[in-house]
Amino acid sequence: MRRQFSVRLLLLAGMLAMAGAHLRVHGQSTTRHLVEINTTAGRMVVELYNETPVHRDNFLKLVREHYYDSTLFHRVIEGFMIQGGDPDSRQAGDRTKPLGNGGPDYTLPAEFRPELFHRKGALAAAREGDAINPEKRSSGSQFYIVQGRSWLPSDLLRMEERINAGKPDSLALHYTAAQKDVYWKEGGSPHLDGNYTVFGQLVEGMDVLDRIAEQPTDGNDRPLADIRMWMRVIQ
Repeated sequence: MRRQFSVRLLLLAGMLAMAGAHLRVHGQSTTRHLVEINTTAGRMVVELYNETPVHRDNFLKLVREHYYDSTLFHRVIEGFMIQGGDPDSRQAGDRTKPLGNGGPDYTLPAEFRPELFHRKGALAAAREGDAINPEKRSSGSQFYIVQGRSWLPSDLLRMEERINAGKPDSLALHYTAAQKDVYWKEGGSPHLDGNYTVFGQLVEGMDVLDRIAEQPTDGNDRPLADIRMWMRVIQ
């Protein structure tokens, strides 16, 4: 009897190990990676979503290559978001030249998930506009972190109507009660939902996000005092 029990335990352990390996191989690990963003305005930590594996893996690759180190948060709009990831910002002394066009020579396919939305602290991929990018492909490196503002449920209803205009019912966006509650109590930028890929969430440093977002800026939304970043994977 004891031997049979031991064999069953071994079989169960083997099945669990195989299931865990399957999840890891298919990009569905239950463990989420954490990336530390140290800035001249303070420290933030973002958690990356496994539900968006293409964006997750690309971001981790760039962080490990030190791609973002010493680059700027080059576009900051209070009540909206802070944007970075342009490698050209590393040596951007001339303020007459706008930033935001730099990056690797590739883009990423959109990975829209209705449960991943633009709440405050959302980490999302920047991209070119629909006129030249109808597939809504993401920049290979540029990203933004949402600050946003509070939204009433009635505001979100109008937002749904605007976002869903011209879309078939199968592609329509409908906020859950929980999402509406988050947008009301925490804030965010719901008008971006379904248009930009959200691939992570700020889990530490909301005060740093607010501090960066409130910086005085020039006519190109670039902070008057440069805010640089350095990143590393911590999990």
